[in-house]
Amino acid sequence: MSTQQIAFLKAHGTGNDFVVIDAVTKSIDLHPIQVAHLCARHTGIGADGLLRVAKASEFEVTDAQYFMDYRNADGSLAETCGNGLRVFARYLVEHQLESPGEFNIGTRAGTVKAFVDPHDTGFKNIAITMGQPGSSLIAATPTVTTEISNWPGTAVFMPNPHCVTVVDDVHGVGSLLDAPHIAPTDIFPDSANVEFIEGVDTAHIKMRTFERGVGETLACGSGACAAAYVWAVQNNLSADWTVQVDVLGGTLFVDSVDEGTLVLRGPAEFVFSGHLIGEQWQIS
Repeated sequence: MSTQQIAFLKAHGTGNDFVVIDAVTKSIDLHPIQVAHLCARHTGIGADGLLRVAKASEFEVTDAQYFMDYRNADGSLAETCGNGLRVFARYLVEHQLESPGEFNIGTRAGTVKAFVDPHDTGFKNIAITMGQPGSSLIAATPTVTTEISNWPGTAVFMPNPHCVTVVDDVHGVGSLLDAPHIAPTDIFPDSANVEFIEGVDTAHIKMRTFERGVGETLACGSGACAAAYVWAVQNNLSADWTVQVDVLGGTLFVDSVDEGTLVLRGPAEFVFSGHLIGEQWQIS
């Protein structure tokens, strides 16, 4: 067993926090149980998920150089993560793996475009092209239930599944200590993220999110896109709209461009770095 241990970085995007592991220069992979231990709030580093920076070729992706191998806090795989993508984009630029400007990032949901303005030295407005929302295939209206009440929702896929629920007060929907129940269950056979949104004005909302495999998070990037889309449709916003989304951890902006493609904008912050200690983290 090698004594070389694994370096990590702790980062977040509007409070949605991640452990970042670089697997580009070393062959590093982690078992789901190890991921869950790392993300544990009291006994690990603490995070909503883990971002493994990998070469795109490892996943047979040819239209990007690097792939965001994303795991939820419980170790399960996730299709994508908007806040994680901004952190990932900053990591690539700061570690000189990509140059500022536009570049591609591979994900399980497909390749996305990232844009890091070379003049945005504080990384406050990284833009990720998240694609077009999918909702037309769902005919049924889901019902979302917490310990407080129940509300009708809207199924949206970004492309990971979201159930967006418009409420009068996002702080009055319950504790969100447990996952809200969604019925009928066959709408989301693999469960879904649940977004509760409250209107501020026609282009401004507040949002709380219960993320599958994680719990309530301070932000959800793909959820912000799903929520902004639902709000824009309900308010008949013109084709190229922007919706401000206030999450518990800060503020995000969602732009609709090019006939419905959604772009997520917001900050990415690095918090601290270190090395995993103990035999369970050593590279064998």
